[in-house]
Amino acid sequence: MLDVIVIGTGISGSFVARELAKFDLNVMVLEKNNDISNETTMANSAIIHSGYDPVPGTNKAKYNVEGSRMYEQVCKELECEYKRVGSLTVAVDDEQVQTLYELEKRSVINDVPVSILTRDEALAMEPNLADATKAVLLAESAAIIYPWEVAIALMENAMDNGVTLKLNQEVIGIKKLDSGYKVITTNESFEAKLVINCAGVFADKIHNMIAKKTFEITPRRGQYFVLDTTVGNLVNHVIFPCPSTKGKGVLVTPTTHGNLLVGPTSEVIADKNGIQTTMDGLQYVREHANTIVKNIPYHKVIRSFAGLRPSSDLHDFIIEEAKDAKGFIDVAGIESPGLASAPAIAKEVIRLVKSRIELVNKVKFNPNRKAYTTFAHLNLEEKKEIIKKDKMYGQIICRCETVTEGEIVDCIRRNAGATTIKGVKKRVRPGMGRCQGGFCEPLVVEILARELGIDPMEVKYDSVGSNIFVEETKFNQEQIKELKAKGE
Repeated sequence: MLDVIVIGTGISGSFVARELAKFDLNVMVLEKNNDISNETTMANSAIIHSGYDPVPGTNKAKYNVEGSRMYEQVCKELECEYKRVGSLTVAVDDEQVQTLYELEKRSVINDVPVSILTRDEALAMEPNLADATKAVLLAESAAIIYPWEVAIALMENAMDNGVTLKLNQEVIGIKKLDSGYKVITTNESFEAKLVINCAGVFADKIHNMIAKKTFEITPRRGQYFVLDTTVGNLVNHVIFPCPSTKGKGVLVTPTTHGNLLVGPTSEVIADKNGIQTTMDGLQYVREHANTIVKNIPYHKVIRSFAGLRPSSDLHDFIIEEAKDAKGFIDVAGIESPGLASAPAIAKEVIRLVKSRIELVNKVKFNPNRKAYTTFAHLNLEEKKEIIKKDKMYGQIICRCETVTEGEIVDCIRRNAGATTIKGVKKRVRPGMGRCQGGFCEPLVVEILARELGIDPMEVKYDSVGSNIFVEETKFNQEQIKELKAKGE
């Protein structure tokens, strides 16, 4: 019997897995998808909120502030991108200026330093703020990361320290045992003393398999634009509108890789798989983004996407043991500021685990993980040196992002390695540039087939069934001779 099963590999599940890896435990992580961090963590605003905004006294406020302060060290250990760019919340009328002062009062309670700047002070920092800007709230501690990079690095580090990952294992049932739980998936079943539910928009479904219904998760869809790196410096801070009852609103932010991100919408939908973009949604993004930032060059959009936030009817994070299922721990309703809160949430989960089983520190736990070599960031001498050691770093596969064969092979061969086109794209960025894989995707298919020892026909874009190739349309000379001999 396992000690702990974690369900879900989003940012919460991945942080929990890595925290559990610090102890002498037999831990398994189950993921229904073909890769790590493929849902909410894959599609969000990528912001480490400073913590001034959540209502004081809530779980959101507590874990946001604590988690935000933990991120820089975690990213150092995992060698992940982390940039403390700060945020500006923009007021464009007198009523919104009053909202800034209310947020300033809230920030004092939450212990987050902020300051209110005049219009002139704000424009000196960000010349492309909207002409209607009256004042802004500056939070210098806000930061940006690359969310799925962090989740993948966490899982990689967890596996390096003994955690087992099982992909394509959708949980379809949970049964109570005398000494724990039996978790039944579409492929297998596993037994563990404790189960930790980090299933995102499906966390209520997982909870209801073993415990009385106590909360409901409603998906809230957010649609975004990604703009080319040539305009990534339009703004240098995260630019927020004044918050409303719908959330933080449509924002404009740089990304850690130099793009510009604009969005999201906030649409309550019924479909927990509803990640399609819509004309109305993207038009909404444009109209609202233009109220806080001017000169956004939408002709430089290289991609649009949508993600789902798991909003709970309890309107707060749910991090607790189910009252009628001891040893079953819910990590649910982790919407914004969930990304910022994740490391602190994981610490809380460990405290809950400790109340059920004895935890012994792992003597040889290694907190460090080596990042993939980013060829594009090397100077000329470094490039020459790495090519001498491994000629695959001399083969450019993705022209837009300058990604080499060596980087792609590295991300496939590691623990929690890529097995799909999207998996490679998430880890080392071929296909993230302005051509969106138009040039490099066939080459990535060849590398995946070779490294995984499979036929190119078996290579998938993402989920099971998303094969890139369906059938052969051309034949080699030997095949042509065989067909002619058969009279075909």
